[in-house]
Amino acid sequence: MKKTSLMSMFVLAGAMSSMGYAAPERAGDFALLDQNGDFHQFSKYRHRDAIVVFSQANSCAATESVVAQLRDMRAEWEGKNVEFLMINSAKDDVASIREAAKTQSLDFPIMMDTTQLVASTLKISKAGEVLVLDPERLTVLYRGPVHEHMGTTLTNELAGTQQDTMVMDVEGCDLGIANGPVLAANAPNYATEVAPIIVENCAECHREGGIGPFAMNNHLMLQGWSPMIREVLLTKRMPPMQVDPNIGHFENAAYMSDADLQTLVTWIDAGAPKGSFSEDPLSNLEYADVKSWQLGEPDFIVKSPVQEIPATGVLDYINVDVDLPFTEDKWVRAVQFIPGDETVLHHLLTYVTAPEENFDGGEADQQSSARRFLEGYAPGKVEAMVFPEDTGVYIPAGHKLSMQFHFTTNGRATSDETTLGMYFYDEKPTHENLTRSVSGQFVIPPHAVDHEAHGTYTFREAVVVNGLRAHMHFRGKDMKFSAEYPDGTVEDLLSVPNYSYAWQPTYQLSEHKYLPAGTKVHVTGAFDNSAYNTANPDPDKEVRFGLQSWEEMFIGYWTYYAAEE
Repeated sequence: MKKTSLMSMFVLAGAMSSMGYAAPERAGDFALLDQNGDFHQFSKYRHRDAIVVFSQANSCAATESVVAQLRDMRAEWEGKNVEFLMINSAKDDVASIREAAKTQSLDFPIMMDTTQLVASTLKISKAGEVLVLDPERLTVLYRGPVHEHMGTTLTNELAGTQQDTMVMDVEGCDLGIANGPVLAANAPNYATEVAPIIVENCAECHREGGIGPFAMNNHLMLQGWSPMIREVLLTKRMPPMQVDPNIGHFENAAYMSDADLQTLVTWIDAGAPKGSFSEDPLSNLEYADVKSWQLGEPDFIVKSPVQEIPATGVLDYINVDVDLPFTEDKWVRAVQFIPGDETVLHHLLTYVTAPEENFDGGEADQQSSARRFLEGYAPGKVEAMVFPEDTGVYIPAGHKLSMQFHFTTNGRATSDETTLGMYFYDEKPTHENLTRSVSGQFVIPPHAVDHEAHGTYTFREAVVVNGLRAHMHFRGKDMKFSAEYPDGTVEDLLSVPNYSYAWQPTYQLSEHKYLPAGTKVHVTGAFDNSAYNTANPDPDKEVRFGLQSWEEMFIGYWTYYAAEE
């Protein structure tokens, strides 16, 4: 009876609100994590006919009172290919959003808009407001309260007859989101606020001769590319190598603070004003010399075979074996790569392998194997990798290096001869650094949007984990690393919520993680084999394990050394 009464009052209130139609309202693409760390991107919901997004705030009575009605609508429409999400853009709700989801029984994904930038993009100003979105056309179909007109909008959209945007007044809790005129009047200063963020987060790759597709070397370039910069920031495509900041912390993860993100997008939304300065702070930047040895002359230098890179096309991985002349065992304490042509060398992985062993080291034939991973190269990586104190990579006499190159074309034919420098210990260190692969078995059906995979391994000895790396191919969607301790407790160590085949670094843990003997590690994730995955080579194909990029892998790499008991 209470539920019916509330609905009646809400419909009555909605009926008293003004209602009208407007020209189709375009909505920019965006991406957010929810309270469970799952990734949601507007454009990646094209397999749905519509999305309902409800603006929620923990302490707003206007949102609490209509959750039951929203849940009823979900029950009616979810089976008709409509997705239901919440978004929290309240400034002070971040710390308590997970607890609020439990206490208020909010069984919806709640996207956490900690910067309020998505709310600003969608023109959401109040908690209690609901939007019906078309993910195919990236448009708003309905804007207003939870109301029976939502059902009308959804009916018309599924019938293909919804053209204009229905707009109704909303009585909810104000979120304090600045509008366009306020943003323009308080635009961040380019020289003192915007340029330093570019220097810290972007310019190393986006420079002349860098791996980035354009150089961020002056205000005019930034202004000209500002729509693209805004899009890749709000969809979390850039900076690359982003992980869930609520799970662990990593020295080489690309964390951009909320404050910096707000500064950049606010400046772009204000028109990317130039302001005044005597010298453009981006015009004369100096970069670390990627062609010099950071630790002095190495003990041993390896030159990889010259690779000819065409001007255009998509290149598959190139595997190369390099023989080593060592007649005695070596222990590597540090390693550095000097790329031959950093504009095309996207990444490089290097393993120590036995004479008859190939690059995959048997990973294709078993669910877990321990290997000697030397190090990898990725764009922007100029510092030498120094292994933890008294820890090194072991090269037995007679072994070789197996190197895997990934090149990207840039419109100019070139060649690459990458150089690797190794620094050795004088005495054998206490710990050997190893990398264990943990694989999952799978058969991915055609057109599967979210096909899950899972791999496990139990460490029989105590180990200290210092690095984690996710590896899938073009259909990879997400991957998470967790440790299940002998006492039954589970701890998440790394989450890559929006996996990209283009970025596969080993994430270096800021604080190494001790795993006692008997710890069972889990690697969980999913594939997207649908046509809505723009990287998918063939959504009509059933996909199994394979070494080629158009096939698939599901491997989580754990870099570790044996712990002292």
